[in-house]
Amino acid sequence: METLSHLLPINNSTIAAHPDAGLLAEAFAKFISASTRLESSYGQLQLEVTFLSRELADRNSALKASLAENERVHGALQQIVDSMPCGVLVVEEDGSVSVINPEGRRLLDLPQATMKHLDAISIASGIDLSGFLSEQVSGDEEREFCKSTLNSRRWLAVRERHLLHGTEGSYRAQRQAILILRDITLQKQAEEERERSRKATALAEVATTLAHEIRNPLASLELFTGLIEAGGEDTSEWISHLHAGIRSLAATVSNVLSFHGREVPSLSPLDLNASIRSSVEFARPIAQQVGISLAFDAEDAGLWINGNPSALQQIVLNMVCNSLRHTQMGGNVWVTVRRNHGAVKGGHDTAVIEFSDTGCGIAAEHLQDIFKAGFSISGDSSGLGLAVCSQIVKQHGGTIRVTSLRGTGTTFFVEIPAL
Repeated sequence: METLSHLLPINNSTIAAHPDAGLLAEAFAKFISASTRLESSYGQLQLEVTFLSRELADRNSALKASLAENERVHGALQQIVDSMPCGVLVVEEDGSVSVINPEGRRLLDLPQATMKHLDAISIASGIDLSGFLSEQVSGDEEREFCKSTLNSRRWLAVRERHLLHGTEGSYRAQRQAILILRDITLQKQAEEERERSRKATALAEVATTLAHEIRNPLASLELFTGLIEAGGEDTSEWISHLHAGIRSLAATVSNVLSFHGREVPSLSPLDLNASIRSSVEFARPIAQQVGISLAFDAEDAGLWINGNPSALQQIVLNMVCNSLRHTQMGGNVWVTVRRNHGAVKGGHDTAVIEFSDTGCGIAAEHLQDIFKAGFSISGDSSGLGLAVCSQIVKQHGGTIRVTSLRGTGTTFFVEIPAL
């Protein structure tokens, strides 16, 4: 059949005369219909391809523009970061450093060779920056580092900011840390200069006050020495005044040496009552000179502590002189020693030394400052006496506190562990 179809011309009469003419006509009709549908589909496909090609071209063009814009923005941001007056480091979660600007290199004294890890930068710069990778570091916290060289020191302030890329809790979420470095050397130098100026001013003020404290007793000593030299019926009173002046000078000098020397006194077991009684007698001429009664009382005959006799005498002398300075003539100062049973945790006893007076008292707003070096309510003393007392008491493992009422008087409590 296929051979004959190629040799014989095909026309309607031939098809009609063929035995399978109906089937063949139906096949041709289906073929023509399928060809028509295929041609239509192909045309639609061509239109779709043309549309997609145009859309792809538009998107490629937009992508190129976006990439170009991103590149431009990246370049601009890089220029901004490079020109910033502070150092900037971007640290990845694994410690690798993805960005470091020129100022950061300068502040850390890093070579031009690229360093890819924070540990290497820490070693090269001598500044440990690895702690900033911890999530426990607050972004508001700023740490200060001192970088020393042969001829100078550089102070750096480092602050951290955390960035999170991706969704919190996602396995793809990655953290970055941005370290911001500032050179605060000039600020530190200014602070040090202000501190030196403050100390120089304070030293000048203390020197002036000390000169005043020393000059007055010296003038009295010179006067009484002259009276004794001239002779008289009774020189014992003048000798007592000499003792008072000498001991006042000794207290002033001892305070300066104790406060600025900061030597820790050696402690050994001693009879507290005997030591305090002797110290009170040492201070008695000073009280007699200003017409104030000085009394001592011991409630426990066998009270021992680990202490230093000279240091305890300095406490008594400073406390008594402080009370005398704020008590009018005819007033009273009491020194009392007693045992406080089970005052310390664990049931241990303490020895309490009370210094009470009938003076003018201390204003409530001044109570928190009286143990600070250089603080003086009246301005006529160096302000070292109570500061030295507080220092010595701490060296004895004790505490010191005060109660006072304006116009009534003041009581200081020195409490030291008892043996």
